[in-house]
Amino acid sequence: MKIATEEMAVTEFMGNPARPDGKLIILCGLPGSGKTMHARRLERELCAVRFCPDEWMTALGAELWESDLRDRIEELQWRLTKDLLALGHTIVIEWGTWGRSERDALREGARALGAAVELHFLDAPLNVLLDRIRLRNVEHPPVTPDETTLDYLISCDEQFQRPRAEEMSLFDSTTPWPFVL
Repeated sequence: MKIATEEMAVTEFMGNPARPDGKLIILCGLPGSGKTMHARRLERELCAVRFCPDEWMTALGAELWESDLRDRIEELQWRLTKDLLALGHTIVIEWGTWGRSERDALREGARALGAAVELHFLDAPLNVLLDRIRLRNVEHPPVTPDETTLDYLISCDEQFQRPRAEEMSLFDSTTPWPFVL
C-alpha cells in the first residue's frame, strides 16, 4: 500500500505523466524556405524544445548530405520528442518533412500520446530558395552559383509532396497555407 501512496504523491506533485497538453509543431518545407528561422522564433515565443538535424550534424562535424547519419539523428530526435510530449512539452521539429507519409506518422505518433499537432508549411519560389541558401552559406560542401545547385533544388521540388487542404485539415492548427517567409 505504501507504493500506491508514493505514486499518488508523485502524480499529485508532478502531474499526470501522460498529460494531454503537449504540442508537436511540424515544420514542412524545402531547403531555404525559412524553417530554422521560424523554428527559432517558435522556440523563444513558446519556450519549446527545437529539434534540427542539421545543427546536430554540424556539431558532430558531419556533412549535411550524410543521409544515414541524418536518419539516425532523426530517429533519436523522435524518441526524445515522444518522451517530452508525454511530459507535456511543446516540441518543434524542423526536418523538412517532404513526404505526406512522414507527416502522417509524426501526427499519429504525437496524437497517440495525447498531444496536439500543428503543421507549419513554409514555401517560396525556387529562385528565392536558391538565393537564401547561398546567403546563409552553411551547407557543406558549400552551395555554389552553378547550374547543378539549381538542378538539385529542382530535383528536391519534384520529390516534395506539398501538403494539400485535405491533409492540412487533419491537424489541430496550421499556418496560413502556404506560409511564406
